[in-house]
Amino acid sequence: MKKFPEQFWWGSATSGPQAEGRFNKPHANVFDHWYDIEPEKFYNQVGPNTASNFYNSYKEDIQLMKEAGLNSLRISIQWTRLIDDFETASLNEDGVQFYHNVIDTLLEAGIEPFVGLHHFDLPVELYHQYGGWESKKVVDLFVKFTQQCFALYGDKVRYWFVFNEPMVVVDGQYLYQFHYPNIRNGKKAVQVAYNIVLATAKTIEAFRSGGWDRDGQQIGTILNLTPSYPASDRAEDLKASRIADLWKNQLFLDPAVLGEFPSELVELLTADGVLWESTEEEKILIKQNTIDLLGVNFYHPSRAKEPSIIPSSASDWMPNQYFDDYEMPRRRMNVDKGWEIYPQALYDISLNIRDNYGNIPWFVSENGMGVSQEERFMNAEGQIDDFYRIDFIKEHLEWLHKGIEAGSDCRGYHLWTAIDNWSWTNAYRNRYGLVSNDIRTQVKTLKKSGYWFKQVSENNGFSDEKEVKNVKQKTK
Repeated sequence: MKKFPEQFWWGSATSGPQAEGRFNKPHANVFDHWYDIEPEKFYNQVGPNTASNFYNSYKEDIQLMKEAGLNSLRISIQWTRLIDDFETASLNEDGVQFYHNVIDTLLEAGIEPFVGLHHFDLPVELYHQYGGWESKKVVDLFVKFTQQCFALYGDKVRYWFVFNEPMVVVDGQYLYQFHYPNIRNGKKAVQVAYNIVLATAKTIEAFRSGGWDRDGQQIGTILNLTPSYPASDRAEDLKASRIADLWKNQLFLDPAVLGEFPSELVELLTADGVLWESTEEEKILIKQNTIDLLGVNFYHPSRAKEPSIIPSSASDWMPNQYFDDYEMPRRRMNVDKGWEIYPQALYDISLNIRDNYGNIPWFVSENGMGVSQEERFMNAEGQIDDFYRIDFIKEHLEWLHKGIEAGSDCRGYHLWTAIDNWSWTNAYRNRYGLVSNDIRTQVKTLKKSGYWFKQVSENNGFSDEKEVKNVKQKTK
């Protein structure tokens, strides 16, 4: 039996935009707007209007999460649901009550709420008016929103997280064109990255100056991290891997934990003429307001090789002018998602945090396996027998356990996700949940992995046995 530390967080993660639906929401975020104007960009033209209906079914959904053994759940508060006027941060009373109800229901079920403040849900009005995260005005408006969250829910919520995967905001909106507004502008991307770091520090400052850490509450952020593995020992590949790590990992990790950007990256961006605009006052604020707790999202490894193309001018600047993605021969793949499976990376992440980031308390905030057409695996009892998901989780937990045994201060493991939810332009093409969701009827049923996860949570660990005991289907 592989045992984990006492009071380990066995949980899951979701987000407001992916679960709630747009019911009674006073504003549109960038994904709501994108779906409104270009529904054909979304898989099967399924948008966020209903999602998994969490706004209406949160009580029943949370009960299913309890049946799956969750002792913690990461949700997010949508800026576009809570706030009526973004300039003044006036409150929308329906939104206020909804999040009170969700948090209270989680606590009554014995599930610790982990609350995120930004999960790819920038209000589209603030993009059209100010340029979104390109603007430090939006940074200050965001801090007003977060202060309202702390004031409303700070007595109930112990764990807060400012951003989810800020690297994806930078990549998706400003470099690789997979998030609205689908811009390709390297200099803007660099400034957006800096402004998000500044927004994180200003939010942490507001949290602490407001006294919301008085009873041991903690504030952190969620980063998608992976070691950058070189394609070979050639000097060119090693350099490419190092710069990929600077951009993909250290750009956000270093200021979050250490309070400053990596000097090598700053020098590179300066030499290329794309460094962000900043002030000495802002640098001090970033230095003084680092996180208490780190969330790490991990799905697949990053592998880098020498780049094949170099842009002709600074106006064409892209981070991948320094590295190309490398596809390792004979790699294991989740063919549905197109991602390599490499659980050992969790061990490597564990040691990196232990050795280079002060062994800060951290947890796996997302990890999971997206599979399409899961009805293929429906058994005679009408239950999805997702043995592949159980194997995937077990392998990752085995490597995480090795990292913990080596002294890394990991506090928990959160699967993406509890209930199959809407996933941006992919909509419901791939399913990740412990609970299946028939999006036509919103009937939700525990998968085999849901019952297995409950056993893991109750035992605070798992054995190496391959078989999972037969379980009876439950629906709501």
